[in-house]
Amino acid sequence: MNSENVKCGTQQAPHRSLFNALGFTEEERKRPMIGIVSSYNEIVPGHMNLDKIVEAVKMGVAMAGGMPVVFPAIAVCDGIAMGHVGMKYSLVTRDLIADSTECMALAHQFDGLVMIPNCDKNVPGLLMAAARVNIPTIFVSGGPMLAGHVNGQKRSLSSMFEAVGAVAANTMTLDELKNFEENVCPTCGSCSGMYTANSMNCLTEALGMGLRGNGTIPAVYSARIRLAKHAGMQIMKLVENNIRPRDIMTEKAFMNALTVDMALGCSTNSMLHLPAIAHEAKVNLNLDIANELSEKTPNLCHLAPAGPTYMEDLNEAGGVYAVMNELSKKNLLNLDCLTVTGETVGENIKNVRNLNTEVIRTVENPYSETGGIAVLKGNLAPEGSVVKRSAVVAEMMEHTGPARVFDCEEDAIAAIKGKKIKEGDVVVIRYEGPKGGPGMREMLNPTSAIAGMGLGSTVALITDGRFSGASRGASIGHVSPEAYAGGPIGLVEEGDMIHIDIPNHIIEMLVDDATLAERKKNFVRKDCPVQGGYLERYRELVTSATTGAVLRVPNN
Repeated sequence: MNSENVKCGTQQAPHRSLFNALGFTEEERKRPMIGIVSSYNEIVPGHMNLDKIVEAVKMGVAMAGGMPVVFPAIAVCDGIAMGHVGMKYSLVTRDLIADSTECMALAHQFDGLVMIPNCDKNVPGLLMAAARVNIPTIFVSGGPMLAGHVNGQKRSLSSMFEAVGAVAANTMTLDELKNFEENVCPTCGSCSGMYTANSMNCLTEALGMGLRGNGTIPAVYSARIRLAKHAGMQIMKLVENNIRPRDIMTEKAFMNALTVDMALGCSTNSMLHLPAIAHEAKVNLNLDIANELSEKTPNLCHLAPAGPTYMEDLNEAGGVYAVMNELSKKNLLNLDCLTVTGETVGENIKNVRNLNTEVIRTVENPYSETGGIAVLKGNLAPEGSVVKRSAVVAEMMEHTGPARVFDCEEDAIAAIKGKKIKEGDVVVIRYEGPKGGPGMREMLNPTSAIAGMGLGSTVALITDGRFSGASRGASIGHVSPEAYAGGPIGLVEEGDMIHIDIPNHIIEMLVDDATLAERKKNFVRKDCPVQGGYLERYRELVTSATTGAVLRVPNN
């Protein structure tokens, strides 16, 4: 595939006439044609600055001898979509983004691509497209938001959601809530903690698909504009040397990304997205390896919501490369992996220093000897479930309590805010999985309500849905199989004792096998109607969370 197919030869005279209609000169047509995939829109705070990133990339491409051509990708703001039907339309956009980008890239025969994402599903969707199309590609994100300041303390979006819970608990006034509302999100950019967007932009660096600083340089820094120009220039080198995404996103590269994930304490959504990206790269990424990697990977960072530091602090401490340099001291990375710099991981991180050992702990003094994410299994989740253990308080690492069962997010929130959830309870929210939702909604509202009500150190939450990276506490998601698919989470009854043992990777309901067998025999799946449209097609094609919720090929 290359642009000569649409620019050169007698047969392509009609194509050239259309390029003339676009205003492209003959001189431009002689250059490699670089598609710039812009996720700019005016509804996502992390995307409102992408027009500036696009212009900088275009300049970089042109300076290096390329012909830049912009086309769009959609993006949903998870924060705005949270807590209502809109959240059903978040995860599902990942495949729309990948599919539409594939269509544009192949229909127009681009020589290379520069992906400009920033938030949540936009990053994995474009990484999936890059692996699928497999022409030279580089990423440059829009960058993270600066932290807000409330009463002299740094704050972020997770603080905002928890403040709503505090109001419900009568521990915060409406005037105090207003103060939070006006100050926690002070700039454009992806929200300032180690939430899903920033997790995936950092892991893009770890995978080797973005230049240094892609995940951490704040959106409002001029360094972000310079990075975009360099990305535009670098794509021309990738085209010249025919370095493609699957040359970079190898099995070893995914092991690097999972290892960095553990050290950073990324969002549990990374356990959904990395397998989906690997699937497109023809790499089999079995999440059973997550615990194996976690056992030997120290957790070096406690960024919000796990701790008091933010993306700007990680950037000033040396960023992702500094974390990777620390990990290399324990020989935890594959240093020979190729990256978009044209050099290896080892060459990229060789002289990078850790400039703040409180933001990025050294491998000799980690927050914990084990990584930030754990996969739990048991009779409640035979195929697995995921928890961000770096954001779980010590007293909840092992917990046994009675199940409080809800068949949707809204009912659970009403019970939490109605003070019907007590210390020691295990809130179970089901029929929110990839098929059951459909769309696998994030449960930031209930986890934030639990924290805001002062129950974060005594109450666990389990769901076949998923969590925002802003969630903290004993929040266990991706329970598989999901209830809609007949999974055991659908058999849990009010009052069943649930046992959670995060260090030993166990999640189980303390119900004997005979009782469970009888319940399964009498199980009637809850009806979860969908009003047609894309969600209906998505439900038919989506697979389990354990496989990354990828879409199956029909009849396969």
